[in-house]
Amino acid sequence: MTSRTTNRHAVERAAVTAHLQLTAWTQLPIYYVFDNLDVLTPYDALTTGRNSPRTTAGSGTAYYLIPSHHAQPFETTFGTPHPHPTASAA
Repeated sequence: MTSRTTNRHAVERAAVTAHLQLTAWTQLPIYYVFDNLDVLTPYDALTTGRNSPRTTAGSGTAYYLIPSHHAQPFETTFGTPHPHPTASAA
C-alpha cells in the first residue's frame, strides 16, 4: 500500500523475508507493484526501507516504509505494452 500523505510504500517485513527466501530457493523474480504502478523487489524493500513503529492497535505487524522515489516505474521494469495485432477477417 502507498501513503498519500507521506508518499511512502509499506511492505510487511515478514513478507519481505519470505519472498527473499523464495527467490533464493526458486530463482524466480518477485516484484511488488503498488497502486500508482511503482515497482519494488524484496531486496529493494529490505535495503531502502525503514522500520515502521510497532503499534498495539490492529495486528501490530511491522512494516518497511520505502520512499516512493526509490521505486522503479512499471514501464521501466516491464517495458511498455504492445497492442495485440487484430485478427484478419479473411
